[in-house]
Amino acid sequence: MPISDQGITKDRYMLIPRTAIFLRRGDEYLLIKGAPSKRLWAGKYNCLGGHVERGEDVLSAAERELLEEAGVTADLWICGTVLVDAGEVGVCLFVVCGENVRGEVNASKEGAVEWVGKEAVAHLPVVEDLPILLERIHSMKMGDVPFSARSFYDDEGRLRVIFG
Repeated sequence: MPISDQGITKDRYMLIPRTAIFLRRGDEYLLIKGAPSKRLWAGKYNCLGGHVERGEDVLSAAERELLEEAGVTADLWICGTVLVDAGEVGVCLFVVCGENVRGEVNASKEGAVEWVGKEAVAHLPVVEDLPILLERIHSMKMGDVPFSARSFYDDEGRLRVIFG
């Protein structure tokens, strides 16, 4: 369908595609601790990931982000999507799981990368949605039906993640 037929109007928000990548090794996850110079989540743990660039599909973007941020590759699959309400422009977060990590883990300008046990996440400074997403994907396996969710802040300023 051409762009003129897409039904894009100002009463609908646009979506920016991003990946959130959860590489696992048993009960451990490869997380990145944001570099002190980062504008967002400096000093906090997050999953790997980033923007899907024009011309990329989601899994290719995830593969690129893994190489850029950690220097590794893995067997990846999409395990869910989260629509993040951020006002007029939202984020479509493609949650990607991965196993069978190959290569040597290296830090990048984004931050230090390390394997962290699932239970240890509760005791670390983390981005707000990390524990919620981690809990959801922890028991998922390749071939499981992907989940869908939406994320927003309620009137009291609390993060809400509602799974469909």
